[in-house]
Formats: sequence, C-alpha cells, structure tokens
Amino acid sequence: MSRNTVTRRSAIHGNGVFAARKLPAGTEVMEYTGRLRTHAYIDKVYADTVESGHTFLFTLNERYVVDGNFDSNDARWINHSCDPNCKPYIIENEAGDKKLDRIVIETQRDIEKGEELTFDYGIRLDCRHTARLKKIWACRCGSPKCIGTMLKPKR
Repeated sequence: MSRNTVTRRSAIHGNGVFAARKLPAGTEVMEYTGRLRTHAYIDKVYADTVESGHTFLFTLNERYVVDGNFDSNDARWINHSCDPNCKPYIIENEAGDKKLDRIVIETQRDIEKGEELTFDYGIRLDCRHTARLKKIWACRCGSPKCIGTMLKPKR
C-alpha cells in the first residue's frame, strides 16, 4: 500500500481511499489494477450486473477492460464524486501493446490529509436511463454539484 493513502470505511459508500498526508495537485496516487479482460468477455460475464449499481470494471482501451474484482489493489475502493479531486489517466504503452496500457489515478488539486479521494466514474450504459436505473446508480457524493446519479448521458 502507498504511504500516500489509507483505506477505510467511507461516508460516501462502503470503503474509501483517503489521503494519509497532504497531496499536492498532480500527484500520481496509485495505479488501478486488476485482471485484464476483453470487452467481449465483460459483456458476456457481467451482462446482468447493470441492475447492481456497483462495479469494479474500468475501461482501459478499445480492446481491454481492467476487472478490479480479481488481482486488484486499493484503487478499486476510490469512490465516485460529481466534484472529484482526482482523475484517472490512461498511459498507453509506447510500443503500442494494448495489454500493457495502464490506468493511473492523479490528484487534480491539493488534497488535505484525511480527505477522501474521488473521481468521476463516467459510467455510460447503452440501455435507457429510467428513473429506476438512475436510482440504482444513485450518487452519494454529497457535493453541491451532485447530479444524483453516476450515469453519464448517452453520447
């Protein structure tokens, strides 16, 4: 575990990741790790999880998804916020090997010791965003900028 963070219960949801010390803007906090899966595999295995309102899946690129349900680290506990203090970045492999692309979480602003780390999940679902589905994917970030759901409008 990073000396920059600590994982514990969160007021937002379940577990959360918190700054163990003051973190300046632009600090790479940690990599989001997990088992590498193809989009086809994810679509097949997790097809029925849209109704759960919970995911550890992170799109890496057009070919792969990082499945934080397996072989993961504490980055999977970073909660969503509509007014996030961190942002995930994809670092593409210089040789073009999509399997070696990485996801890193970086602070967007200075973060105080004890503050919970958050990022915008940017969840896009192909199905119709009904009131019921928005409730299942409800946001609990508590920000004045909260839009009430983790779902992003369809493109």
